[in-house]
Amino acid sequence: MLSTSLQKWEGRLEQLVGRVKSIFGELTDNRHYVYEGECERRMGMHKESVAKSLEEFEKTIERRMIP
Repeated sequence: MLSTSLQKWEGRLEQLVGRVKSIFGELTDNRHYVYEGECERRMGMHKESVAKSLEEFEKTIERRMIP
């Protein structure tokens, strides 16, 4: 469970960093930073989503193992 929690937080952090890069790119009119930030943000969303799915899967398995 610790690894999925850590993976969720890594995804959230990646989303935050990506959003900051994107905002910086908008402020400086640098499309490269905007694009890079959006990519990082989306990867973070994906990482968090995978961790949540894995966590739900682990809980389901635990419930089925315990009678």
